Amino acid sequence: MTKKYDKEFKIQTVRLIQEEGKSEAQVAREMGLHENTIYRWVSEFIIYLK
Repeated sequence: MTKKYDKEFKIQTVRLIQEEGKSEAQVAREMGLHENTIYRWVSEFIIYLK
């Protein structure tokens, strides 16, 4: 079963990359997520952060 994350959680995760300069790989490790998940969230939510 796939775990579901709400929109706000995803946006906060993407902010770690955009605002704090962390890499996708580092955030994935820290949060226990797959790197591809982080890359997908970045592409989906980058418009909310501009």
